[in-house]
Amino acid sequence: MPARVVIAGPSSWNHLIVLDRLPEPVPHMQFAERAWHTVGGTSAGKALHLAGLGLGPRLFTPLREDEDGARVASSLRAAGVAVEPLRTEDTERHVNLMTAGGERVSLYVSSPSDPDPDDVARVAREVAAAETAVIDLSMLGLRLLESGALGETPLWIDLHDYDGSSAFHEPFVRAAEVVFMNDDRTADPWVLMQSCLDRGPRLAVCTRGAEGAIALAADGTRHRVQALPAEVVDTNGAGDAFMAGFLAAALGGAGIDAALEASAAQARVAIGSRHLHPVLDGIL
Repeated sequence: MPARVVIAGPSSWNHLIVLDRLPEPVPHMQFAERAWHTVGGTSAGKALHLAGLGLGPRLFTPLREDEDGARVASSLRAAGVAVEPLRTEDTERHVNLMTAGGERVSLYVSSPSDPDPDDVARVAREVAAAETAVIDLSMLGLRLLESGALGETPLWIDLHDYDGSSAFHEPFVRAAEVVFMNDDRTADPWVLMQSCLDRGPRLAVCTRGAEGAIALAADGTRHRVQALPAEVVDTNGAGDAFMAGFLAAALGGAGIDAALEASAAQARVAIGSRHLHPVLDGIL
């Protein structure tokens, strides 16, 4: 039976290190305030939250048959995610240097290789049979869009810190039904969202950190939601949780305002844990 939601994109094994300040570009020594290993990756984050919301997503993600790949796959499966590993020469790994104030530098220790054409074809068939698909920014996502074999399945795409002009993002924007982004690289998120809608999506959503989030529909309707009070443990994955909360609510029939409220609640779940989702506290 086809999955209701298919997700295609990155998962990783991460080493998170919290410092009192990000390192200056000069030789020196710093002591970590705390550090831990965990599952990372934007697609893994969305899959974890959708699983927690009862959507049973199927995640197609590049994972090598190595120790790190096995850790990622087993952790996600224990959390209720149906993981379908794709062939790659390396499992993606990051070292994230962070501060308590939310600053972050992500060091990519290894990245997945270009996806195998047979894997792309297999994932494309699964996307075409799904009710909804999340296609994340990655070479896998790009190859899927280039395949032209995704059928009529609505595509939800997370543009992250999109600036409105990145050439790599362009095919993702044009293929999407719904786009998400943050306001890190724009002075006017309303203009940024409208520029996305002008290329095809029916809805654009922009997260604004402590200021909450806004959404713009193709008919020009504007929507807003405030961020919910929360004890911030770690901000990694908050945007993925937000998008998952919106998608789950929308698939349940919620309108934009109600979906934004569900998104804000789900983002609070993520930032209250040192992992992408608190379910991993009992696994890792």
